[in-house]
Amino acid sequence: VTDTRTPREVAAEMALVRHEIDMLELCFSSLAARFAASEVYEEDGSATPIDWMRHHCNLTHGAAADRLKVGQVMERMPESMQALARGEIGFAHVASMARTADAVGDRFQEDDLVKQASENSPGKFHHVCRHYRHSADPAGFESEQAVAVENRYLELSTWIDGSTILSGALDPVGGAALRNALEPLARKSGEHDHRDYGQRMADALVDLASGAGNNVQMQVTASVETLLGLIGAPAAEMEHSQLLSSKSTERIACECNIARVLLDAESVVIDVGRSKRVVSTRMRRALEARDRGCRWPRCDRPAKWSAAHHVVHWIHGGSTDLDNLVLLCHRHHRMVHEGKWQLVRGDDGEMLAIPPYIRFGATARGPD
Repeated sequence: VTDTRTPREVAAEMALVRHEIDMLELCFSSLAARFAASEVYEEDGSATPIDWMRHHCNLTHGAAADRLKVGQVMERMPESMQALARGEIGFAHVASMARTADAVGDRFQEDDLVKQASENSPGKFHHVCRHYRHSADPAGFESEQAVAVENRYLELSTWIDGSTILSGALDPVGGAALRNALEPLARKSGEHDHRDYGQRMADALVDLASGAGNNVQMQVTASVETLLGLIGAPAAEMEHSQLLSSKSTERIACECNIARVLLDAESVVIDVGRSKRVVSTRMRRALEARDRGCRWPRCDRPAKWSAAHHVVHWIHGGSTDLDNLVLLCHRHHRMVHEGKWQLVRGDDGEMLAIPPYIRFGATARGPD
């Protein structure tokens, strides 16, 4: 059947359906409150009513908690219930209102908040409610943030391929500090930067940890053949039993502190060197004064977030002096080593970036 409705009519029906869903959410919330007051969830083996709703009603923890809270305090919010019934506000507004009512207790005044809910999107109204909670109960608001600080955590686990999986939570101040540190580093860094936002933020976190002045130190165990990138050589091995390719070993060796352990072909230790800064502090300052930032064409990363790259790597006999060093941001540094791009200094002193060679098949493809 052909749908003959106009886009305007579709939009009106969407608003109507959304209102009906909001009213059903309110009904569900009332049922959730009654359910939580019983012992059915314990009889079914769930630790909490929210846990039961997660598994039996296919809700996330946050969604289940919101609906339970609305059901528990809805009798204290008659004006909100009426505004929801009239379609002036949505269930998301009511959820923020319910959490506010629960947090401030007897100080809760619904009148002004209902008006502001009808004038703001759910996202903006959430911030309105946060301001209201602070004005009504500053001590409670401060206590809540103190708890958030105490509840900060970060877990690192290793996936089967050696990747690190991160999970955690930060308080509002800690989260804002991290975001403010990462956002400048997560900007796109040139015309060849096709990373999405999530990948740029992940790269920014690594850049933040390995930025200039952080004195990152790693122990790398490798054979001479691995350092030279010879075919058939085993991978290098870092701390925590993580394996490293020869090109990655070459890249981190440019500026990290490395305690080297060299092995012969039979894995016998033939050399253990002391941790040594490949580029001295004085040399680093001179390099930053000369280059001022990443020298990759049209990259604006500052010197603080750049590594000292050996044009001819010291593994291959290159010297550690200004003529053989250039600043590269961490992304472009990876592109030179692992990505096999080349940097060439032109006659005018500017750096030219040459993409990796593309090898085409020796014979043309025949007809399908």
